[in-house]
Amino acid sequence: MNFFDWLQIFLFIFLLVFLTPLFGSFLTKVFEGQRTFVSPAFSWLEKLCYWCSGINADEEMHWRIYAKNLLAFNFVGIIFVFAIQLLQGFLPLNPQELPAVSWHSALNTAVSFVTNTNWQGYSGEATMSYLTQMLALTVQNFLSAATGIAVALGLIRGLARASATTIGNFWADLVRSTVYVLLPLSLLVAIFLISQGVIQTFDGPVKVTTLESAQQIIPRGPVASQEAIKILGTNGGGFFNANSSHPFESPTPLTNFLEMLLIFLIPSALTYVFGSMIKARRQGWALFSAMMILFIVGLGISLWSEFQKNPVLQTSIAMEGKETRFGVVNSVLFSVVTTDASCGAVNAMHSSLSPLSGLVTFFNMAVNEVIFGGVGAGLYGMILFVLLTVFLAGLMVGRTPEYLGKKIESWEMKMVILSILGPSAAILLGAGISVILPLGLSSLGNKGPHGLSEILYAFTSTAANNGSAFAGLNTNTLYYNLILGFTMLIGRFAIILPSLAVAGSLARKKKSPPSLGTFATDTPIFVFLLIGVIIIEVALTFLPAWVLGPLVEHFLMLQGQTF
Repeated sequence: MNFFDWLQIFLFIFLLVFLTPLFGSFLTKVFEGQRTFVSPAFSWLEKLCYWCSGINADEEMHWRIYAKNLLAFNFVGIIFVFAIQLLQGFLPLNPQELPAVSWHSALNTAVSFVTNTNWQGYSGEATMSYLTQMLALTVQNFLSAATGIAVALGLIRGLARASATTIGNFWADLVRSTVYVLLPLSLLVAIFLISQGVIQTFDGPVKVTTLESAQQIIPRGPVASQEAIKILGTNGGGFFNANSSHPFESPTPLTNFLEMLLIFLIPSALTYVFGSMIKARRQGWALFSAMMILFIVGLGISLWSEFQKNPVLQTSIAMEGKETRFGVVNSVLFSVVTTDASCGAVNAMHSSLSPLSGLVTFFNMAVNEVIFGGVGAGLYGMILFVLLTVFLAGLMVGRTPEYLGKKIESWEMKMVILSILGPSAAILLGAGISVILPLGLSSLGNKGPHGLSEILYAFTSTAANNGSAFAGLNTNTLYYNLILGFTMLIGRFAIILPSLAVAGSLARKKKSPPSLGTFATDTPIFVFLLIGVIIIEVALTFLPAWVLGPLVEHFLMLQGQTF
């Protein structure tokens, strides 16, 4: 690593810390219904949404009603995206005359984009028409991100309120997140990306003659508009199969750096929103600190591993599978950012990472999206871990666990455990079944521990609603499209529903004033205790599987062996 590599990493961290309170203050005003500088330009659109749908934005909802509306909205989204793919051969904006997507791939993709996973078992430019990319996929990039924010807001209100029966209005949270946050930001980012060379056109593919006088067809399309929300909404679905390593999606070092920063922007700012809405900003900074420490440690391990000598390749800097335009450091930084934030956008092949770097990506996804995490999902996932931490701390000292003046009792703990066990079981059971069934092994690209990692990564990525792939495993089969689609649903709603249940339960409770025996949850001690609980929980759950995959591969690599 040279001086400029270190400078870029420090600049990335500095800008993230600097932008968190600035952008967080804006988000707080938006979600509390206050007027902001974007209100004159977009308030009419918010009112139009309510008028067209007959929604009363001031009508508060019980958590069960909030959850029912959310589930119904997402179910309709799955049906709509599924239908668009099956009908795309008859619909306009299809200059390549692409046929309908197979039903099982269409179902997998519909679930994928509605759950904010954006797992792609297909090549985007060769499978989806322009209309499908825009009307089905890009629209869900907005709505799935807004859904995550809405859940986080419901949980925040549950913690902030006392003796209440409601946690807000799902439709108002969804509309405000989209109209005042995601839409304006996406417009600005898309315009900037176009200025840097990202394409945005309805023209069809163009045929060119290469320097070797060969004919090559270059696909084009409305890329910048999808790229912007793909990054901002921690979605990750690339217009092109090569994703963010494609020069039409990220043409310059500046766009590469900006895309990484924007992936973290909203998740990090939501920690400030949390502190502001509960009137205790130190609590928000405590969550931000835990996320940042986990990010820095993971990045450090990945960088160290990538710059160690590889006895198999006889080199200390392996460029195979890396982003050759921007270098190894940018490939590693992008891999850590995208798996921390459950984004799934990639600029390098994660299968080509060193075994320990690959293990870091496994860990980042297996923690239930809490290292910044998906938009909204990172915050509510981390709050659930906070509740688990204060419960364990209360047991150790023999006191009733409390968080923000509210007692944490058996109901909350049942919901927290359910949110942890659901995705974990989907990962381990799905991978375990797949390694013994011929259907699961038929499309495997590698043998030995790396082959196991391919299968385990697919289930970890989909259960974490991440969407990145380890490569080597062809998942566009009937078996994997169905089982991974089910895994995505578990990974999304097995956390969302318990989060809303916890929000409703906490909202009903009275607040107790702090006393001398109150366990402070905004101190460095608590931050490191929280980190310890996260690491222990993940290690106890997944370490045996990781030992058989990336860890065995690491030690075999040190002996010069490979498969």
